[in-house]
Order: sequence, then structure tokens, then C-alpha cells
Amino acid sequence: MKIRFLICLVFSISFFTVKAQENFSAVVNVKTEPTDKIDFNETNIGFSFHKKVSAKNTITNTLEYSNLKVNYEETVFETFAPFKDLNQFNQIQNKIKFSHEVSDKTKLNITVTPTVNFQQNLAISDLTVLGSFELNQQLNPNASITIGAARTTAFGDPKFMPVFSFNYKFNEQSDISIGFPDSRISYANNDRNRFSVTNSFNGNYYNLDTQNDVNYNASKAVLSQMTSAVEYERNVTKNWFLNFKAGYDFNKKYNLIDNDNHKVYDFNTGNGYILGIGIKYKQ
Repeated sequence: MKIRFLICLVFSISFFTVKAQENFSAVVNVKTEPTDKIDFNETNIGFSFHKKVSAKNTITNTLEYSNLKVNYEETVFETFAPFKDLNQFNQIQNKIKFSHEVSDKTKLNITVTPTVNFQQNLAISDLTVLGSFELNQQLNPNASITIGAARTTAFGDPKFMPVFSFNYKFNEQSDISIGFPDSRISYANNDRNRFSVTNSFNGNYYNLDTQNDVNYNASKAVLSQMTSAVEYERNVTKNWFLNFKAGYDFNKKYNLIDNDNHKVYDFNTGNGYILGIGIKYKQ
């Protein structure tokens, strides 16, 4: 109980330090991804505060909880003993982003993201810190470039890797961002409708509750994929938005690894399509 309290305190302190917020948003997303052997169903709840603390400095604080449920095809995994216990994973993370305008054309973005990834039982060892350091340079009124480095789970297990993007705004209705790990083309035909085509490398890991011969002494479940999707966002009213997402996951991986980051079991799930729906409140 004390461990859970300390972890929750780490997140709540950073979340409530920004007071008298200028902007607030809340979002709920539900996503399903059936593959040949396993179905993945994820629910995500997030709250975000955005505050301009001075003429050149802005802080954004986002607290998120996600729950991943995994349904196995029993006829395929009937000889794999622990699969029935690996049916649910959880994540809590708090993303703190600090933006500083170095000059009229240069902006510095620093992000720190404490996160806990666990199966069912939360422990202090589940806490890790992700983050990024990015520099955005405005090339002209319509184009900018972003370069930096991040500690991210884009390929499953936390790793340091470069991040970059080239951003171009064609007009008030359309823009494009090409880079790694995320790319996006976006178009709005009016004030209420926005269509996007996205491509992203994304993944996650979850610490397992137990390590024994039954689960090959695995310490983590690791997932990763490249997702290409089409998204549609509808501004229903002044403050409420609906989001619909349909796409496909390529190079889907779901593995168990041990303490030395060696793969001890490969579920070989195959690729699968994704369907998602979300609702957002923004003020």
C-alpha cells in the first residue's frame, strides 16, 4: 500500500503543480485490434492542462491511464501454460512538456514522462522515466523542422533514439508532417471536420508479476508495430469532439523477454487491422 501511495504521489505532484490553467481537455479512447491468433482491446483515459506561464514559456501536463486486454485463441495456445494469466496489462503515465521560445523562429521543447507499466500488481520497480529533447526551427512562414532525441517505447522496450520531422502548412485547411517516429497529413474541409492520414512506430512494455519456469522466467511482455491509419475528427459542439480511426498494424510483435532483454517466447501474432473511437472535451 505504501508503494502504491508513493507512486501515485509522484504523478499527482507534477499533475497539480500547474494551477489556474488556461486550457483543459479530457479524452476517452477505445481501440480494438484482432489478429490471426490474438485480439487486443485497449481503453485509454487522459486529462491534459495547458498553461502559458510567461511570454516565452508554456507548460503542458497530461495524465493518462490505459488498460490493455488480451484475448487468446485457446486452440492455438493450449500448450502454452501462462497465456490465460497474460490477459490484462496497465499503464499510468504523466507527461510534462516545457516549451521555451528561444527566438522568433526557434523553440525548445523538453518532455519528462514518469510512467508505470504493470500487469496487475503495482510495485516501485515498475516506475521508469521517459522523455525527449527537441528543437523546432521555423524555416519560413509555412515550413519548420524539428530534431532531437528521446527515450521512448516506440519499439517496445525503452530506448534512446533520434526524433525528427519536417512540417509544412499548405494553407489554413491542410498541413503535413513527415518524420520519425510519427508522420501525418491533415485536411479540414470546414471548421468542424478534419481528416488525417497517419503513420507511426509505436509500442509498449509491461512488467510481469511473477517470474518462473511456467512463463520461461520472463520479466516483461513487449509489444510493437508500425501503424498506418485514417482518422476523422468531428467537432460536434463548441467543446466536444468525436474521433474515428481505422487502419492496419504492420510488423506486429508480441514477445516475452527476460531480465537480460533476451526473447524467451514469441507469440507470432501476425498483423491485424485496427478500429478506434474516441470522445474529447476541450476548453
